Amino acid sequence: MPTFRERHLATFERKPGWPIVWQPRLEHWYHTHRRLGTLPARYREMSLLELYDDLGCSVRGYHLFNPCLQRHEHPEFQVERREEGNLTHLTWITPAGRLTTVEQHTDLSHLTREYPVKRVEDLAVIEWILTHRTWRWDADRYLQALAEIGDRGAPTLYVPRVNLMRCIIEWTGLEGAIYLLADHPREMERLFATIEESDSPLYDLVAASEVRIINFGDNVHSDLLPPPLLRRWAMPHYQRRSAQLHAKGKFTFPHWDGHVRPILPLARECGFDGIEAITPEPQGDVTLEYAREQMGDLILIDGIPAVYFLPDYPVEALLECTRRCLELFAPNLVLGISDEISPAGDIERVRLVSELVAGWRG
Repeated sequence: MPTFRERHLATFERKPGWPIVWQPRLEHWYHTHRRLGTLPARYREMSLLELYDDLGCSVRGYHLFNPCLQRHEHPEFQVERREEGNLTHLTWITPAGRLTTVEQHTDLSHLTREYPVKRVEDLAVIEWILTHRTWRWDADRYLQALAEIGDRGAPTLYVPRVNLMRCIIEWTGLEGAIYLLADHPREMERLFATIEESDSPLYDLVAASEVRIINFGDNVHSDLLPPPLLRRWAMPHYQRRSAQLHAKGKFTFPHWDGHVRPILPLARECGFDGIEAITPEPQGDVTLEYAREQMGDLILIDGIPAVYFLPDYPVEALLECTRRCLELFAPNLVLGISDEISPAGDIERVRLVSELVAGWRG
């Protein structure tokens, strides 16, 4: 039987006749329960990778390989931190000015309560940070990650979010980004050009690396990036960077979760090899059949809604969805959870899918 790593690569290389890879993301479930001391007895002494082995599934090794891509900020960029209950106040200090942001932390997640960019003048600070940032590939860390993952999956990593999604999620929020685009289009266009230029050294390192499977880690939701904005800003970036990476033998896909029905018809124009995290009904806004129709022969990475791993949903609904994913998308499929199991999920359902996939003959 070929290894998970061999099967993972074979899917992207379009090799016929290879078994499907089942590759759920378990990191959030594991680390949350480890932190809270609520891991089930069976897994209490296991490492994360031992959990994957016990459940019989492959590893999508972002947490192992992304540390190889090291970001270094200019020494004059300083961050002051102040804790207030479950709020973290951050002040970004640069020669171009100061920005403040507030994050709220819970046991399960964190939320941005105040974004750093509040007016058009603040964009100059972001541009200073970007233009003074450098990147380095840590070859020793790569070899360590390779040894850790073993045959559990092929090396894979994600790159920073595409221009507008980075702005929305990290700097301005949705409302702030829309107002800036409407009121200050020239300044926003300059910011996006700065992002593209400052990302080039990063993409050169990724293109030269041995990692072949590259994710645009964008967290795209069609309410945040509807078709006109996707065409205007994201698509040119996707096309240009996918072409650059394809020329070096890489495979690319974006992380599109949440609602995607309006933008899926544009996917094949973007230059991807596949799409990660499309979330079907009842959690998302597309059926598996619609996704298959719009994606053509693009590879689906994931496909099973995370809600099916909650105890409230019948196990048969999970297994039926898994069968439909296999029937509709194989062999262009890296089966996974869209986009990961919740800490409230039943981890033993992961094992049930492992058993179904192992016995599937499509």
